[in-house]
Amino acid sequence: MKLLAISNPDFIPDEAALINSLFREGLVCLHIRKTGSSKDDFAYLLSQIEPDFLDRIAVHQYHNLAKEFGIKRLHFTEKDRKMTDPEIFRTFKNSNLILSTSIHELAEVDNLSQDFSYTFLGPVFDSISKTGYKSMLPDDFYIRSEIKKIPIIGLGGISNKNLEKVCAMNFDGAAVLGTLWNEPENVIVKFRELWNEINVLNQHVNNHGRYGQPRKS
Repeated sequence: MKLLAISNPDFIPDEAALINSLFREGLVCLHIRKTGSSKDDFAYLLSQIEPDFLDRIAVHQYHNLAKEFGIKRLHFTEKDRKMTDPEIFRTFKNSNLILSTSIHELAEVDNLSQDFSYTFLGPVFDSISKTGYKSMLPDDFYIRSEIKKIPIIGLGGISNKNLEKVCAMNFDGAAVLGTLWNEPENVIVKFRELWNEINVLNQHVNNHGRYGQPRKS
């Protein structure tokens, strides 16, 4: 499984420094989502991230800034995806951009173009960062490998304590938000806990296969 992160929805003190530290710790991809932010504030945050790390950034807003900063990853919300001409996604992919999107029901994966490299699906568990944002998945949820047109990344309420369940559900990765950013002063400690657990799970999968048995989704 891969471990991805999503930024705090609000700007926080020393955020760029924390992001740079996360990448030095091994984070492979950070989605920057700043709902309601101004373009100038969004661009300023990007300008403070070390250039060597910009290829690990996916932007949710202000896609037109990507070229300016050499960013290759664009995320489209479910709403934006449905309002966008599919040919635009094909053009982006042909330009070697990495596209991602979001879905809220597993059946929606059938409607996704393979122009997308992966999709988020959630909330897997009750959200840590959003009060009242409850899990949408049954206890016996399992993603059959044959329905995965593209990799599916679990999102929502994920911490080092339930990563094993995410693995057992046959997700291709996990994206974390609240477990990292609810206590910004502990973001590196929290990331190391997650990173260590992911490595343990991946070693187990390599040696023994996934946790649990395939169940009907």
